[in-house]
Amino acid sequence: MSQASEIFNDPKLLEQLKSLMQEADSAILDVYHSSDLGEQIKENNSPVTQADLATHQILVKGLTKLTPKIPVVSEEDNNSLNIPNEHSIYWLIDPLDGTKEFINRNDEFTCNLALIENNTTTLGFVTVPVRGELYFGGQGLGASLRTTSGTESPIRYQNKPGVTRIVASKSHLNEDTRAFIDRQEGTIELIQAGSSLKFLKIATGEADLYPRLAPTCEWDTAAAQAVLEGAGGKVLQAENLTPLRYGKKNILNPHFIACAN
Repeated sequence: MSQASEIFNDPKLLEQLKSLMQEADSAILDVYHSSDLGEQIKENNSPVTQADLATHQILVKGLTKLTPKIPVVSEEDNNSLNIPNEHSIYWLIDPLDGTKEFINRNDEFTCNLALIENNTTTLGFVTVPVRGELYFGGQGLGASLRTTSGTESPIRYQNKPGVTRIVASKSHLNEDTRAFIDRQEGTIELIQAGSSLKFLKIATGEADLYPRLAPTCEWDTAAAQAVLEGAGGKVLQAENLTPLRYGKKNILNPHFIACAN
């Protein structure tokens, strides 16, 4: 049995992980609703806020307590990037995906936690803090949505006859992506969304395709990929249409296409 299946079939641990994600959401919202986001620029010229750092601490501390045998790789800890070289199973977290959206206060940011096993994302948790939503699942495990009321319901991709709904980034709609969209046949509906919300749009049946022909890192995609695969979708490398893989020497992803089937 995979580690993901063991966790998914352990009601107590699964609930503890969901609670940890909700604790992380609270920390994000505390900063979001404050007057000072604590914005800084990292060495790679990407922005980071106090919410990124606080959530990183909460998730690492919580995961270390709940699953002490599984190491944690985080966007906000450069030293953790060597873990995939030595471990085939690890947590991969993006404490705040969509930091630019967070800074612009447009509500389209998420918190992401994924379990990686043998270069594959097998279990994912994605929260949408401003909506109080928690998505979780993995391939072979299904996918579900927990709302602010605590109600959980399964999610599954459903197509919309007669139209291809393509979701694209609000921040990264580049020329290659525009060209990809222009090559599609039939009626096209363009849906814009930020962060890992783009994967969730497909998982919930609100979109059909998400072409990502611009740079991303493994932590940007792993959790939402697991949820999408649990809902019946796929995430394939654009060049050879093989599944997106994790634990590579280069943390950058190749271009990919997320799709319903």
